[in-house]
Amino acid sequence: MPMARAPAFNSLLGFFCMAKSVINLADFDTLHQRLHSVRPDSPRRWGKMNPHQMICHLTDSLRVAMDMKKVSPAPGRPKKVLKLLALWLPLPWPQGYPTRPEIDQVAGGGTPPADFERDREELQALMNRFARCPLDFRFGTHPGFGEMSENEWMRWAYLHTDHHLRQFQA
Repeated sequence: MPMARAPAFNSLLGFFCMAKSVINLADFDTLHQRLHSVRPDSPRRWGKMNPHQMICHLTDSLRVAMDMKKVSPAPGRPKKVLKLLALWLPLPWPQGYPTRPEIDQVAGGGTPPADFERDREELQALMNRFARCPLDFRFGTHPGFGEMSENEWMRWAYLHTDHHLRQFQA
C-alpha cells in the first residue's frame, strides 16, 4: 500500500503536492474502488478497447513504468513541455492519444486478455507494488516523455488509470 506524504499548502510546491497521485492513500484507494466497479460489459464512452482490454493495457503500462516491459520510443525527442502540461495541468487527458504498438490492445499488441477477474487482480497487485514504499524496482523510460522522477511516475499512474476508468464510466 502507498504511504501518504504530508502536503505543503503555503507555496507553489503545495499545489503539486496536492495533485492527485497514487502515492496519496486516499487517491490510491479511490482508484481501486473505481477499478472494482468495472465489469466486462461496462459501456465505453470513447475509444475502441473493451473493459477487459483496458485492464490489460493498464497492467502493461505499469510494466513499462516499472521497467518490466520494453516499448518503442515515440517519434522525435522526449516531449518535456507536453509532459509538464499532461502531468500538472488540472485538466482531464484528451481522448485518442496514440498508444505504443507494444501495448495497443486494439491493434493486437500487449498482453492478451484471459480471465477478467484474474487480470483485474493482477492489475491491482501491480498497482500495490508500484505505489509501495520503499520501491522494489527501478523506473523505466516513458516512451513519449523520457526519463521521469518518482513523483512524476506516481502522478502519471494516477492520471493514466483515471483516464481509462473514465472511459468506462468508473
